[in-house]
Amino acid sequence: MSTAPSSEPASSAGPGPTRRRVEQASLPALELLARLPVWLPFLVLLLLMVGGGFLGGVVGWVLVGVALAFILWLLYLSWPRLSTVDRVMRLAVLLLFVAVAVTQLVPRA
Repeated sequence: MSTAPSSEPASSAGPGPTRRRVEQASLPALELLARLPVWLPFLVLLLLMVGGGFLGGVVGWVLVGVALAFILWLLYLSWPRLSTVDRVMRLAVLLLFVAVAVTQLVPRA
């Protein structure tokens, strides 16, 4: 395997230093998630979203923000391995979370 620079676009090269650092730092958390039952992270995420939606205000915004940060983190880590359809679906979920987070900031009448 050659380590000489390639004339191919950067996207086909290996991950950059920032991505490698994030992936390395995320490894313990990902290993913990892998040991959990599949339904548990989904349930926690669902509870954060529903709780944030019903509570509203600052507390609701924080709960939705935590869920949004988790989704962003997973999206960042999985992005290079996703197909176009998977990317669109994940971006749609992300936009839904952003919409709920923004509505938590708007005062209720």
